[in-house]
Amino acid sequence: MPIKEEKLHIELIDLVQPELEAVERKMNEISIEVRGPLGDALRYLIQSGGKRLRPALTIAASHFNAHRDPNEINLMATAIEMLHTATLVHDDVIDQSLLRRGNPTLNAKWSVGATVLTGDFMFARSATLVAATHNMRAMELFASTLAIICNGELEQLFQLGQIDQDKENYYRRIDAKTASLFSTAAESGALLSEAPESVIQALKQYGHDLGMAFQIVDDILDFVGDEKVIGKPVGSDLRQGTVTLPVFYFMQHSGGRKQVEAVFAVPLRDRSQHIDALVEQIKASDALAQAKAEAWRFAHLAQQALLGLPQNAYRQALESLASFVIDRHL
Repeated sequence: MPIKEEKLHIELIDLVQPELEAVERKMNEISIEVRGPLGDALRYLIQSGGKRLRPALTIAASHFNAHRDPNEINLMATAIEMLHTATLVHDDVIDQSLLRRGNPTLNAKWSVGATVLTGDFMFARSATLVAATHNMRAMELFASTLAIICNGELEQLFQLGQIDQDKENYYRRIDAKTASLFSTAAESGALLSEAPESVIQALKQYGHDLGMAFQIVDDILDFVGDEKVIGKPVGSDLRQGTVTLPVFYFMQHSGGRKQVEAVFAVPLRDRSQHIDALVEQIKASDALAQAKAEAWRFAHLAQQALLGLPQNAYRQALESLASFVIDRHL
């Protein structure tokens, strides 16, 4: 499904479109193999779409060495997207979200138990795809990433409503829950193509820094994004008690910390109007601009990680993608 969005994004997606279409076919094949409600759920999740950025990264990263098996890359890219989709399924349960990308979540249709088990199935199925590459390093990388993502989500759960966190704790959290998968997506494409170790490490670093920028921008969009585009209420993270980078910067302003503490002291069921006012105060401050500057810093680091790579269309598209990640809907 071609992506018809910003020009910078089209550059990467168009470049790998034939291989992305093969990933779509593989996911659809898997959903057809599964009968009953689970198969229906898989097809619904696959058709809900998304930008397919992570498998596109895997595919692009595999094009920096001549030795590449298209089937292995397809297996890995499909596994990356299925893992990502599984994490979204579990996120929606944790966050009690009823909408994603403007569509009802699986969580809105099924019981918590059934939804969690669907995510578990996708985790397991994605792992079998990686195993089919017969690449031990890829398997170890994938397993490690899954563990890191789960640990990051647990840390976020246990830190809900906790104001006494430092910024480094926030970075560790988004590294685990977001940047780790971006990093693995890029690293795995390079290692399966048997690229030189210097290229593998460069793309790993690129994916990490791109993922950090991506999540910071997501956290900014939580305050200023169009609800129809982001598919959730403005201030959603704050309503759940998640402290993100814009909130950290706001608390550094005179009186900002006391305002956040006062809102978090209100019982959750009575907090809505207080959150609305706090969101407006954060938007009126320079906290969002500070957060965006930090996102740009990571985007520039991502672009710098590519400097030693061969000059080709894939490097150019990855460089452009780092800029797109910052400017999407901002």
